[in-house]
Amino acid sequence: MKFGMLYELQLPKPWDQESELRLINEATEQIILADQIGIDHAWAVEHHFLEEYSHCSASDVFLASLAAQTQRIRIGLGIRQVIPNYNHPSRTAETVAMLDLISGGRAEFGIGEGATRLELHGYDINARRKRELSLEAAEQIANMMVMQPYPGYEGEGFSMPCRNVVPKPLQKPHPPMWIACTNRGTIEVAARNGLGALAFSFVDPDEAKTWADTYYDIIKSDECVPIGHSVNANLAMVAGFSLHEDPREAMRRGQDGFQFFRYAVNALVANETRPGRSNLWGEYEELRGDDLPLIGAPGIGTPDDYTALVKDFESAGVDQVIFLQQGGKNEHKHICESLELFAEKVLPEFAPTRDERVAAKDAELAPYIAAALARKQYMQPLAEDEIPIVSPSQARESFYVKQ
Repeated sequence: MKFGMLYELQLPKPWDQESELRLINEATEQIILADQIGIDHAWAVEHHFLEEYSHCSASDVFLASLAAQTQRIRIGLGIRQVIPNYNHPSRTAETVAMLDLISGGRAEFGIGEGATRLELHGYDINARRKRELSLEAAEQIANMMVMQPYPGYEGEGFSMPCRNVVPKPLQKPHPPMWIACTNRGTIEVAARNGLGALAFSFVDPDEAKTWADTYYDIIKSDECVPIGHSVNANLAMVAGFSLHEDPREAMRRGQDGFQFFRYAVNALVANETRPGRSNLWGEYEELRGDDLPLIGAPGIGTPDDYTALVKDFESAGVDQVIFLQQGGKNEHKHICESLELFAEKVLPEFAPTRDERVAAKDAELAPYIAAALARKQYMQPLAEDEIPIVSPSQARESFYVKQ
């Protein structure tokens, strides 16, 4: 079992002039602490225009700063918006490779498409085509990170001529690729395309077992045809995270942020929004009332509670538990105290046997992954005499046409 941390960089109102600076600084301190105590992954989303819910629009910049201040924790784009209207595929390939180099080969590359009107309409993206556009772009991004030169592409979502996309990543053939998943259907999409599944839904271990069985059954079947140049057979699940020896104190500290997270993600999809006039926290407070009843939530409780939850996820076939600790108005000091308690009381239960379990899993899956890669139809490289010459006259002609 591996462990990660998810950062939406939530910032409920009211704000002051230094709110965003304080948010970034505290998140950075949390991840530096996580690196020191042995957490495996730091994941940062990419969202646009979702005030209060996510102020993490430039996750590549945030993660690059973290790479420079940490030693071992893996740095995850969880996810990068890969549809060309958000980010041209060549720019994503360059960004992922640069992040991998800066981090010394610690980058993870999750792909996504966006779900809200604010994002999709803001970038003029057809919501009905977003899945096919994201998978098309992701396959070409992988090709760009591997091929020298990239032969060029004429597709539905974008076109570009032959170019050598540099730099190339340190990890070969490229960093592990993942996809955001919110239901069983997207778990199937992940497995069919040889992608790790970042399950950003809150499910109990019984439902997690159903998802894991579905995922690994497809990984082992003829349905798995990777869009990348490797298969990343891993399933990660998000769970709440607030630890204290007193379970009621753990709930008092963490439950509000957990419930706000769930409220906000649904409200941004279902409710009307006025840009620059959000009131997500106020709406949440009005709905919840003055007295928040302390009710249990997965991942919020004592270290023993969390150990039992992780063991259940491990038995279900989950490979990584991702902490949702930075939600709503959860306090920085409480997050750090939870991380330290996790390192002291929970992590030792899993660290001694982890390498052995990973090695056994890798050995079991090796023939299936080899078969999946053999089914892939690779983009063919250009012969030496097929690589086009880009002449100065072409640049001049293009300039005059545009004028």
